Amino acid sequence: MIKKFYLPLIAAIIVAFTSCNKMGELSPEYFKTNPEVLEAVAGKVPVTISATFPEKYLKKKAVVEVVPVLKWNGGEAVGASKTFQGESVEGNDQSVPYQVGGTYSMKAVFDYVPEMAKSELYLRFNAKVGKKTVEIPEVKIADGVIATSELLGNALASANTASSLDAYQRIVEQKQEAQIKFLIQQANVRASELKSEEIKNFNQSVKDVNADTKGKALKNIEVSAYASPDGGVKLNTGLSEKRMDNTVSYLNKQLKKDKIETAVDSEYTAQDWDGFQKLVAASNIQDKEQILNVLSMYSDPEQREEAIKNISSVYKTLADEILPELRRARLTLNYELIGRSDDEIKEAYKNEPEVLSVEELLYAATLTNDAAEKEDIYTTTTKRFANDYRAYNNLGELEYAKGNYDKAETYFKKAASLNNAPEVNMNLALVSLVKGDKKAAEVYMGKAAGSDKFNETMGNVSIANGEYEKAVSNFGDSKTNGAALAQILNKDYTKAKNTLAGVATPDATTYYLSAILGARTNNTTMVMDNLKVAVEKDAKYAKVAATDMEFAKYFNNSDFQALVK
Repeated sequence: MIKKFYLPLIAAIIVAFTSCNKMGELSPEYFKTNPEVLEAVAGKVPVTISATFPEKYLKKKAVVEVVPVLKWNGGEAVGASKTFQGESVEGNDQSVPYQVGGTYSMKAVFDYVPEMAKSELYLRFNAKVGKKTVEIPEVKIADGVIATSELLGNALASANTASSLDAYQRIVEQKQEAQIKFLIQQANVRASELKSEEIKNFNQSVKDVNADTKGKALKNIEVSAYASPDGGVKLNTGLSEKRMDNTVSYLNKQLKKDKIETAVDSEYTAQDWDGFQKLVAASNIQDKEQILNVLSMYSDPEQREEAIKNISSVYKTLADEILPELRRARLTLNYELIGRSDDEIKEAYKNEPEVLSVEELLYAATLTNDAAEKEDIYTTTTKRFANDYRAYNNLGELEYAKGNYDKAETYFKKAASLNNAPEVNMNLALVSLVKGDKKAAEVYMGKAAGSDKFNETMGNVSIANGEYEKAVSNFGDSKTNGAALAQILNKDYTKAKNTLAGVATPDATTYYLSAILGARTNNTTMVMDNLKVAVEKDAKYAKVAATDMEFAKYFNNSDFQALVK
């Protein structure tokens, strides 16, 4: 149950000033705190303490220093004090009028330590009336500190790290091209073109791909025939179509000769204006900008051709250097490179890992769910490919998952020394959060943009900074302990319940957060059921719950006591 405390200061002073230097004990009813139960936020425990000075309470010559002190068994933390003075005192402190009194406030901030969970907030007084010291007994005004935000460290244990991915593709699309050139206004395939090294190499590649049935797969051959953009659309349409037909006819004869079966797909373009524009743009032809301007000004082929012919200074150059290159048929061999199957990669790693590439090794690690086997594969990868950062980063992930944060950090920093990649920086940010170094985490996150789980990690950073609404936004629909913690701290209880229910692998922290959610929503069954599982999974939560102010109203509940004993 949360108590309301009404500020202290003044009653003490009146009594002290009316009975020399003795003061009776002050009632907590004179004080109130905001929040009513203190709460840890971003590693601090902030509190605003307010007091109502009744009329004729603070003597005119009185000076009282009020000191907030947070006490626990074996220690205490002292907050910033505030001094109040009577209206006859010459000074710069807060003056309180004798006749009417008033309501005043002061603020204090304590650095959070875990022992504060079971603590009490007191006010101490240093008081004088004139030159006489007045003794005012210290007064307790609050119990304990809600430290739910500090569960971030527990939630981080199951936070999603970012992997460095392999680039392995079992099937890789490949192509090889060759061109057959034609004379102006001709469509016959010349023998001299077929004897060129380009066509010989193309035909040999088709045979090689077709023969390699294990490592390659022939898909098809494409034929694209063109005419240069001179001579008129009607003429060029027929010309480019004939070039296509003649090239396909040659290709089919060649495939039959080599006993190769594959699809031959063909198309033709009457006037290759796109090719013309690319060649002109890449050339050093005089007035090429003028030519390119003509292309942008006119879309009609005949207008374009007429306008370009009118640029007499360059037309001969175009006719000699550009247009002949467009009178062609392009042959494209499309095929696939076929790599090792999953089973072949597993078998190769088992018997001869040295034959595997770095991509195959990194991919091999994704084919198992066994952490020890993954570690072995990544370790092998670092030995064979010592300059590739990815295996080091992924070894760091494995250590992070085991809770070995120092070792994880060593691997992450090794990875960063080889490649300051976004995912490595994000992982270093997580380690920094675990170690309580928020500034370092923010620096790392500044270099982590684009990494997987970036927004989730930003959500954790926001929790650490006490920015709960921002944290909820960053997490989005993530189903993690961190996301649920942010939602609980932001009082989004319905969303938190859905998030906790969706955590893929719930752990002790998941159930402990569910118990807190039950306490905040007055669901006793939810508290007891989830707290029981949390303690079963991790016995430390019994000790944590025993002093957790989230469960203050259950401290005297026999079922609760049985769980936390």
